[in-house]
Amino acid sequence: MAECELLAESVHPTLRDRIFAGELPPGTALSVPALAAKLNVSRTPVREAVQQLINDGLAVYTRNAGAKVETVDDEPIREVFAVREMLDGLAGYQATLRATHQQVADLMAMVDSQRSMLDQPADRRRDSRLDLDFHTAIRGIAANKPLREALFRLDAQAHLYRSDMWASETNRQLVVEEHERIVAAIRAGDAEGARAASCAHVAGLAVRIRRR
Repeated sequence: MAECELLAESVHPTLRDRIFAGELPPGTALSVPALAAKLNVSRTPVREAVQQLINDGLAVYTRNAGAKVETVDDEPIREVFAVREMLDGLAGYQATLRATHQQVADLMAMVDSQRSMLDQPADRRRDSRLDLDFHTAIRGIAANKPLREALFRLDAQAHLYRSDMWASETNRQLVVEEHERIVAAIRAGDAEGARAASCAHVAGLAVRIRRR
């Protein structure tokens, strides 16, 4: 693999994480020269990383204006979560049928860690990452590549929606409780229960993320 490709692989997640954390808010121009200077890398890997962000649905390119972080408003976010609800339900169902004892144990450890974090102050970047990691793990167990890729794009778009959801102690508690119900169903081998719990979790997120 060429050096610029290796650099692009590191620049892409760096920019993606900064978008998710709100450090590069919606509408921010993604200037290749400026980002290259800030990250202390050449322009080529930054250009490739920005193109990946466009492919992910995290950025949009406009002729004569260049690339900028995408903006997601109320109506698009409703559509994103409506589709994600069905697909995450399918992921929970398929993960239940495929999960090994070790994978179930790993999921249980993950939600235990999330619960322990409730004793710490809210941290939007950390808490949203924990939620994403949990769902990524379940989708990985489901082993359905088209499903995983579709949900990755939906997650990316959901992170563009500015919300103070993760600042709420009640919301943080609810997320952990919902994750625990999903894992309990997977552990019990209840595929339909895992589907229902996953759908209910995403439906709840869709409501809470838009609350003012």
